Amino acid sequence: MKTRPDQTKALPGSSTRLYNARVTSERLEKLRKLLERDPADTFLLYGIALEHKKLGAAKSAIEYLDRVIAADPGYCYAYHQKGLVFESQGDVDAAKEAYRAGIDAAAKKGDAHARDEIQAALDMLA
Repeated sequence: MKTRPDQTKALPGSSTRLYNARVTSERLEKLRKLLERDPADTFLLYGIALEHKKLGAAKSAIEYLDRVIAADPGYCYAYHQKGLVFESQGDVDAAKEAYRAGIDAAAKKGDAHARDEIQAALDMLA
């Protein structure tokens, strides 16, 4: 496909990435507004953490996941997501630590499915 000199070619998928970032940002803003009503809502905290993760904001994602864990130490998948964020940043030791904490939390809660899933993530790092 030829382009005119006054046109610029978008990178493949760039408009999709921009759209997804905008939608994620809008969703994040809505979640934050909901969180103002109930600052200890672990579901909202977890959702905000995942939105930060999607945006590549690892530090913020970790901060919100830590808030989830502080509010509910049995929220097993917060540890799993925390491990995934650390992995994405290349911090394998921190990822392993998060996974181990998640396995312990799942065992204490009696959630064998979560324990097995987090254990599988840990095993992939071995």
